[in-house]
Amino acid sequence: MKVVLAFDFGASSGRAMLGRYEDGRLTMEEIHRFDNVTVSVLGTMHWDVLRLWHEIKQAFYKLRQTGVKIDAVGIDTWGVDFALIDKNGEMLGNAVHYRDERTVGVQERVYGQVPCAEIYRRTGIQTMRINTLYQLYYLAKERPEMLAASDKLLMIADLFAYFLTGAKRVERTNASTTNFLDPVTREWDTELLLRLGIPTHMLPELIESGEVYGTLLPEFAKEMGQDEVPVIAVCTHDTGSAVAAAPAEGDFAYISCGTWSLFGTELSAPLINDETERVQYTNEGGFGGSIRLLKNIMGLWLIQEARREWIRQGQSPSYADLEREALAAEPFRAWIDVDAPEFELAGDMPARVQAFCRATGQYVPQTRGEIMRCIYQSLAMKYRLNYDNLCSLTGVKYPCIHMLGGGIKDTLLCRMTADATGATVVAGPAEATVMGNIAVQMIALGELEGLREARRAVAASTELKTYAPTEHDAWEAQLPVYTAYLGKSAQE
Repeated sequence: MKVVLAFDFGASSGRAMLGRYEDGRLTMEEIHRFDNVTVSVLGTMHWDVLRLWHEIKQAFYKLRQTGVKIDAVGIDTWGVDFALIDKNGEMLGNAVHYRDERTVGVQERVYGQVPCAEIYRRTGIQTMRINTLYQLYYLAKERPEMLAASDKLLMIADLFAYFLTGAKRVERTNASTTNFLDPVTREWDTELLLRLGIPTHMLPELIESGEVYGTLLPEFAKEMGQDEVPVIAVCTHDTGSAVAAAPAEGDFAYISCGTWSLFGTELSAPLINDETERVQYTNEGGFGGSIRLLKNIMGLWLIQEARREWIRQGQSPSYADLEREALAAEPFRAWIDVDAPEFELAGDMPARVQAFCRATGQYVPQTRGEIMRCIYQSLAMKYRLNYDNLCSLTGVKYPCIHMLGGGIKDTLLCRMTADATGATVVAGPAEATVMGNIAVQMIALGELEGLREARRAVAASTELKTYAPTEHDAWEAQLPVYTAYLGKSAQE
């Protein structure tokens, strides 16, 4: 029986899990779990990638103590962010967080050289200031010496694979989040970069999910008591791994529910036209060359950041407390557009929710429960709009929505999603990214025949929970009220 080690890095935490496949089921065993804490220095927000590398090593040390030998390693992380490597193989500075403010206003500068519509038609990617394209444009204009000194650009998962193997390659599902990958040829759009004055010499070789970066470096393997096993390029974008673990067959809709909510479906080819551009649906890569047609929605970030603010104020609510208080609050009193710009950056989220409601002439929520109710129901109604858009774009009426990831532990959000959309919600697995990571490793090792068998194994290994809509009419009546606040901002 093969044993694999899966690292899954999210925006706030990470974990290392052992995975096995036996008798048609995937099993997971937690080895190490750790926080992913950002670091701000001189006004710039960074990922602490060296600390995260330390946590990778801690997982291997713990594994060495058990005496378990692994057959492969896989890593998935968030998208868009990167590190630059110089000709000596060392990082140039520390990786900057996508929420850093350095790209504020950069999009407008880019569109003065290449129109927004052309960039979308070339890449099929939703316009967001966090995308790698805008980060690189900033460096090209403000820090050109960094790009000139760089030899390779590595996405974060690929960076850790480089630390493990010495191989500098980028896997395509994460490359697709950069906003400069051609979704048809699945190669770097170097022409786009050069038109924007961004050098291309640092772009590395692209590889497929399921291919091998290389094997553990001999000295690392010896130190950790492991063989020189392959480090497999899983779907290194965490959403790609989550979707690979969707326990579905045929056409399906999904919400990968975490710090971000990714609402979409899986297609065999890109879908880029006037309508997808209008509603800003993105075409990201999936396993086997598939396309994840999806919309990025501000997800549990709003709840996480609100809780962090209350903790800073000396309160100590658990997520269960917040869910219970939201359920007890009166419904439909106030709405926010969860994708409004003021909700993107870190800070006092409860005050921002109140400011939005005040600026748009609504009831201003006062209590924690009222603020949480406003966030929850606004998020569920945003799902509803994107469900309608997805059905319209693809011509498919999806009877159920698969909710994946840690957000499904929030049963109130699952119930609200069913009621808002009118579709049945199937929740599970909560550890979708890890299961997808393990599944792709098992496919690469020949233990699973392909994605269909892998998804069946996930379904057999997971306790799925179904939520049928029970109050859809009440939510339907609120739809025109909610849509009146879309596109609004307290900053206007």
